Amino acid sequence: MISVAAAKLIIQENNIPLQPKEVALQDAGGMALAADIFSTLDIPAFNQSSVDGYAFSFEGWQQYQLLKIDGEMAAGDASTNTLLPQHAIRIFTGAAVPDGADSIVMQEKISIENGMLKIDDAKLKQGGNLRPRGSEIRAGELALEKGTILSPAAIGYLAGFGIDKVLVFPKPVISIIVTGKELQQPGKPLTYGQVYESNSYTLSAALQQLGLTNVKIYRADDDLEILTGILQEALLKSDVVLLTGGISVGDYDFVLQAATDCGITKRFHRIKQRPGKPMYFGTKNNQLVFGLPGNPSSVLTCFYEYVIPALQQLSCTKKGIESLVVPLGKSISKPAGLTCFLKGMFDGKTATALGAQESYRLSSFAKANCLIMVDESTENLSEGDMVEIHLLPF
Repeated sequence: MISVAAAKLIIQENNIPLQPKEVALQDAGGMALAADIFSTLDIPAFNQSSVDGYAFSFEGWQQYQLLKIDGEMAAGDASTNTLLPQHAIRIFTGAAVPDGADSIVMQEKISIENGMLKIDDAKLKQGGNLRPRGSEIRAGELALEKGTILSPAAIGYLAGFGIDKVLVFPKPVISIIVTGKELQQPGKPLTYGQVYESNSYTLSAALQQLGLTNVKIYRADDDLEILTGILQEALLKSDVVLLTGGISVGDYDFVLQAATDCGITKRFHRIKQRPGKPMYFGTKNNQLVFGLPGNPSSVLTCFYEYVIPALQQLSCTKKGIESLVVPLGKSISKPAGLTCFLKGMFDGKTATALGAQESYRLSSFAKANCLIMVDESTENLSEGDMVEIHLLPF
């Protein structure tokens, strides 16, 4: 067995980011840019009104006080007329400000007398309510750096200067292979000796939470030939394969042999941890293969601790889950020699381990918002001792 730290380092060292791919901007949400993006034009591309009101020359207003209203400019109008100093023009939000005008008064701050505009805004300054050309960004300036995660705001920002395609590190294609002859699908009746299969539901939901929806689910009996065939098929279609169950050393645990038969290089098998000790990790070309234990709590713990950082490294997005060091809310004990990940509740000040920590139980995981990590050399911790916690994504 290897340590938790060693396992994480091995995964990191054997994980190569996916090749960049050009995708439509509307499909790039959550992805990381694979190249710098520079603006191709000034934004705004013209002096623009930020309010509904009247555009005018500030100096002209100071000189004439009453201004003659000369037409109107709506958003999208292409008129290029020049406004005279003694004139004002009705203007709407987003419209181009005509030459000769350098200020805008809100429509609530005016009155009209005999067709003449009177401004009643003591706080109005020259340039008021006007968005200068290029005030957002100038043509040729760096808009977003390589590695930027494309949030909704970033998508809108790029669309704002006409970009419709971007070069990104794509999201990985993932296959889940659930093994176990005893498993029955929810919604169907159980026979004696069967249990309902939950791991594919757990993993699919966790992946969806990360914005990963290109997921294929396979189910395999405890049969080496069947499992090998399914694993070969998954490798043809996936960047990452997650197997659940069949990774221990029982007579019906065939994942190790199937992985070998499929040409997967074993990087490690078995970690000094609880839950999830039998976990396996291997690679084939640039594909990642995780053999996760079958017990539900072990599956989810290993997913959070090992698979999420690997997926994020693969797509060059944020690395790992947020960690904090906080006081322990209640004393705990554990066996020496194993790093333990305890399902816990963090209340903003202290973290407390929940009950039902056994690897087959998800009831406490369903309530937990963190994992409390206790290293392999520690056996006892008292209330108030500082511990590292890993916040679960929600």
